[in-house]
Amino acid sequence: MHARRPDRNAPAPLLAPGSALVLFDLDGVLVDTLPVMRSAWQAVRAEHGVDVAFESYAQHLGRPFSDIMASLSVEQVEEVAHTYGGVSVRDAHLARPFPGIEAALRDITADGHRIGVVTSKPLERAVPLLGRLGCPFAVVRTPTRERGKPAPDTLLAALVETGSDPADALYVGDMAVDQEAARRADVRYVHAGWGYGEPAEPKPAIVHEPAELVRLLRVSSCPAATA
Repeated sequence: MHARRPDRNAPAPLLAPGSALVLFDLDGVLVDTLPVMRSAWQAVRAEHGVDVAFESYAQHLGRPFSDIMASLSVEQVEEVAHTYGGVSVRDAHLARPFPGIEAALRDITADGHRIGVVTSKPLERAVPLLGRLGCPFAVVRTPTRERGKPAPDTLLAALVETGSDPADALYVGDMAVDQEAARRADVRYVHAGWGYGEPAEPKPAIVHEPAELVRLLRVSSCPAATA
């Protein structure tokens, strides 16, 4: 029997066979926080007279809050951030894990992969939400010292912290800014179709439910067939 010649026209595997680091964005991928963000932004508009609709704010999700404020030409950023953060903590109970995400995380770790989170949400608000998922995350990175997305810094920091090679890592996001950060970090990207945004061109792999991500990882991790 001879090994089958590789098909040069076949798409590259998602990940090399074996253990990998699967990184996730938080908002719109692991947890549906849109009700929390909407409530917090309504408080910002009422308290600070910010004349920007929530839909305009939501177009920039994935970036650090200060960057979003700059894009929207909102002043008094510290005061606005204080209001937004306080209401986000108060209304955190409105957030819910996306259906099927907890089972998917358990399946991915059971298959031998490590999981982590790279998000623009401040760490003090991200950690309690992640605690609801009941999974051991190998790394959680936010832009406390690094530049936020679309810069690759937080993704690269997650790789360094876990001792991972970009070839052995994958980022799952739901916004074009996530896709751009993954590209700049040289990390493969999968778009969560259940999230808040659309991918950019060239279109990446898109999964429409968490179980589909598990299946995609399992197929990708299988060694090449021989004949």
